[in-house]
Amino acid sequence: MSDQHNKEIDKVTGVETTGHEWDGLKELNNPAPRWWVYVWIATIIWSIGYWVVYPAWPTLSHDNQGGTQGSFGWTEYKELEASQAEIVARQAQYLAKFESASYDQIANDPELNAFAVAGGNALFKNNCATCHGSGGQGAKGYPNLTDNDWLWGGQLADIEQTIRYGIRSGHDEARQSQMPAFGKDELLDKEEIDSVVDYVLSLSSDEGPDASSAGAEVFANNCASCHGEKGTGGRDFGAPNLTDAIWLYGGDRETVYETVYNARSGLMPYWEGKLDENAIRELTVYVHGLGGGEGVGAVVEEEEHAAAQEAAPTEATEAVTSDDAPATESNIDAPAEPSVEEGVEEKAVTDDTAAE
Repeated sequence: MSDQHNKEIDKVTGVETTGHEWDGLKELNNPAPRWWVYVWIATIIWSIGYWVVYPAWPTLSHDNQGGTQGSFGWTEYKELEASQAEIVARQAQYLAKFESASYDQIANDPELNAFAVAGGNALFKNNCATCHGSGGQGAKGYPNLTDNDWLWGGQLADIEQTIRYGIRSGHDEARQSQMPAFGKDELLDKEEIDSVVDYVLSLSSDEGPDASSAGAEVFANNCASCHGEKGTGGRDFGAPNLTDAIWLYGGDRETVYETVYNARSGLMPYWEGKLDENAIRELTVYVHGLGGGEGVGAVVEEEEHAAAQEAAPTEATEAVTSDDAPATESNIDAPAEPSVEEGVEEKAVTDDTAAE
């Protein structure tokens, strides 16, 4: 009662004060604007309505999937199921045809090819981009999948085999190759290693190699069995082409020396059993179309590849995986597996870390 009679009114504004004062400044007790009050009331009414028609109250009931369903019966789970069902329905239009189609047929059917590329693109980003990059451009130690340099072959069947079984992955059908550690295992002395490193570097130089050098002799005796007499590589062994100046780990002398001395043994995982058949085929088509594939539907003309092969049948070594391990990557144990499929992974594994 006394408070009512003792209200203080500000003389300037005519508004009562709250009784709070700081350094002579008094706080006015201004009421909230009417529009603000109306909006506040409306939000309360809206929230009640939302609570009734949509999931809003958490529960422990499994049937309610974590909360009340609301009168509309809408849940995020139902929304997800509906979206997935729509995707499956769209895929079904092409899936049956895709499953029975050969790679030739897929390449010649624009719709099937687009279907495979779209699916392969998503699969690549989820499973392969970590090592090979989102665009397949690779990185140090990870093969570039956009050029036309392949260790095991760039045909669709070659790519599929690599994706399916991997390289040195532990799978019974995996591609196998191993370059000797010429220095670590004392197969060559330091002077021989120095000479062969110089020779390997000369293979891709403008001046060209000196066939009469000491390095040439060391190369012929220790590396040519896998890399070829001219260093153009060998797909039967996954041996890199050492004449194209394309390097997986770097082409400077120090890096090449390290490769010859300790060798490289990258590993690419196998995807059989982890991805279904359609996914592996979609990935194969996608990788093949990145820019370095050979054969049907390839961006690189087959004639160009044929010309390159004429000089060295096995030279098409993986662009990124190869030269890193110069004339040394003699993958002597590498059994020439009939490539049934090779893919992005193939390169990655051949040289060193393509764990796609």
